[in-house]
Amino acid sequence: MADTPERRTFLGIAMTGVAGAALGLRRAERRAVAGITPGFPRQEAEMVEEMLKVSHGGFARVKQLLDAHPALAKAAIDWGFGDWEDALGAASHVGRADIAELLLARGARPTLFSATMLGQLDTVKAIIAAAPGSQRILGPHSLTLLHHARVGGERARGVRQFLEQLGDADAGPPLAPVDAGAVSACVGTYTFGTSPNDRLDITSSQPGALSIFRPGLPFPRDLRHLGDFTFFPIGAEAVRIRFTVAGGRATAVSVLDPDLVVTATRSV
Repeated sequence: MADTPERRTFLGIAMTGVAGAALGLRRAERRAVAGITPGFPRQEAEMVEEMLKVSHGGFARVKQLLDAHPALAKAAIDWGFGDWEDALGAASHVGRADIAELLLARGARPTLFSATMLGQLDTVKAIIAAAPGSQRILGPHSLTLLHHARVGGERARGVRQFLEQLGDADAGPPLAPVDAGAVSACVGTYTFGTSPNDRLDITSSQPGALSIFRPGLPFPRDLRHLGDFTFFPIGAEAVRIRFTVAGGRATAVSVLDPDLVVTATRSV
């Protein structure tokens, strides 16, 4: 076919139509996937984090999130170093029976800790009888089983008395005090790479206490001192945060889980 002005005009119109159709398709595709997050089909990380936060005390918001996304009844998050917590665990360790019961009604998985806070004595006794020593298992943030009974209040009084009789339901790793000199020696910024996030910030918000933070974590993780400048972050009793100290000043901090994960050197 000869190349004529008419043919070129026709082809131009046709190509414009094809391009327009393709553009319209791309727009339609964008509209169709507007609700898709980068982690799909996993639930959105920000939504899961919010669910865990509000499960500590925001009944109305918990209900809203469950109505919109029922699977959030089972939501769980690692706050850092392996301090895993689910929504029911959050409600249980702060004594929010109303939120715990809502979560259970919507499909949350009951645990020894939820049963303890809710005062379910027969359940607690049965679990401990079936798994002797389970009263010594620590919950989220290294909180003990007896702590959960205490926050359960009057409805958990029977469970509290039972656990107190066992004698070891409120025990954690043996801790050592941290004096002001040790706190001062460790506070600082430690780097392990070239990215702005490749750092560990050691801070102190109250006397005798240290926390560790890496940019990207929701909040700092409190440290518990085991002695000789060795700590563990709450909720991760097997992890070790170990400082190298020379001349009364920490020069490096290492994270072990239980093998060495990273060593960061002091930059500030």
